[in-house]
Amino acid sequence: MHAAPFWRRLAAIVYDLLAVIAIVMVVGLLAQMATGGRIADEHGQLLTWWYQPVQGLVVGAYFFFSWLRGGQTLGMRPWRIRVTDREGRPLTWQRAAIRLVVAALPIALLTIYPLTSLRIAAWAPAIGWAILLAPALFDARRRAIYDMVAGTEIRPLTT
Repeated sequence: MHAAPFWRRLAAIVYDLLAVIAIVMVVGLLAQMATGGRIADEHGQLLTWWYQPVQGLVVGAYFFFSWLRGGQTLGMRPWRIRVTDREGRPLTWQRAAIRLVVAALPIALLTIYPLTSLRIAAWAPAIGWAILLAPALFDARRRAIYDMVAGTEIRPLTT
């Protein structure tokens, strides 16, 4: 079986970005309701230690369970692609977890904020994701670094 075209992967990423924004907004609303609107002070400093980890867990769960249940996120469905193992089988929870952890590594680049400007710290994860995704442009099986590490591939759906 052949790999899905790179442009479909990019289109799915754009769609999933919209889904992630919606998830973050809903979790933010629920956190605001749970704290009586006291997540951050007037200077933007977080008052709750749990807010960002909860955001990360919920977004991570979206990807993890989407990959386990049918191999597709919401963004992958309209572009008729899915994530599988090398043999085209559904992901195991171990492969999904490895893929998620490696794909999420660029978020750690946000920690450079105290050393640099907010603008640079905000762009750092985007650059990190571009680096992780770049091999998919050249690899014969269109694999990103997180696919190589997890033993996964993005394939077109067969009808």
